[in-house]
Amino acid sequence: MKRPVRWHIAVFLAPAVLIYTAIMIVPLFGTLNLSLFNTGPDGVEFVGLANFATLFGDPRWADAFWNALGNNVWFFIVHMLVQNPIGIALAAILSSPRLRMAAFYRTAIFIPTILSFVIVGFVWKLILSPIWGIAPGLLDLVGLKSLFAPWLGREEYALTTLALISVWQFVGIPMMLIYAALLSIPDEVLEAAEMDGITGMSAFWKIKLPLILPSIGIISILTFVGNFNAFDLIYVAQGALAGPDFSTDILGTFLYRTFFGFQLQLGDPYMGSAIAGAMFGIILLGVCVYLFGIQTRLRRYQF
Repeated sequence: MKRPVRWHIAVFLAPAVLIYTAIMIVPLFGTLNLSLFNTGPDGVEFVGLANFATLFGDPRWADAFWNALGNNVWFFIVHMLVQNPIGIALAAILSSPRLRMAAFYRTAIFIPTILSFVIVGFVWKLILSPIWGIAPGLLDLVGLKSLFAPWLGREEYALTTLALISVWQFVGIPMMLIYAALLSIPDEVLEAAEMDGITGMSAFWKIKLPLILPSIGIISILTFVGNFNAFDLIYVAQGALAGPDFSTDILGTFLYRTFFGFQLQLGDPYMGSAIAGAMFGIILLGVCVYLFGIQTRLRRYQF
């Protein structure tokens, strides 16, 4: 018997596919195509991979690119080592049935996630200001004013400070994802572990943590993609020049200055597209490593 064609699936998927194609796929291929051209003596001409060779090999471009890439890697590492472990710990605490007002705590922790980057960047810039900020006064109340420094104004501290601000804003996302994963663990598994004497923190490390590893993997790759696409917070707090002295410059701000221009720097859409292409390649490589190298190993822990 011939199976009926399920046209309704295509009908329901068509609007989403069309919108995604219009605002994501078409601009992506347009940008990649633009990176293969440049301005020559006779106008715009096809140059192949010459823009990428310039980006990686010409000191005028390479120094800025590798500086931005290194800053991006550190931005990502801070999130991986601070945001995600804190999110897992908060989820473990909030999933405890003995905790009172758990819903209030979840809401309070998640609220910064829905705030605008502009609000977060501007407010934290005011808080940390050595002139009119409240941070020096708060540290003075607990006898730690000597530890205060203009963290956003020093090259060695600025990027880490912004990364920690981003952690504060988005720690609610891994917390909620891990919280949902913990709730999905069957009660029979936990009851069997309790009968074997595995309770409390021991149950988390030996039973719950291995079972939520796939969710942790998903959070890690989302963190990777999100951080290598970062732009807003750096731009709001430090401007397009990502000061001081480009110490907070990441690929997103480098792309913005190159493509659109800034102050006396003229925009170069062809080199800007090359930077965007390099970002796409880095993100694609990281996602492929996760999908083919890590996710296949984590499937054994799924129910």
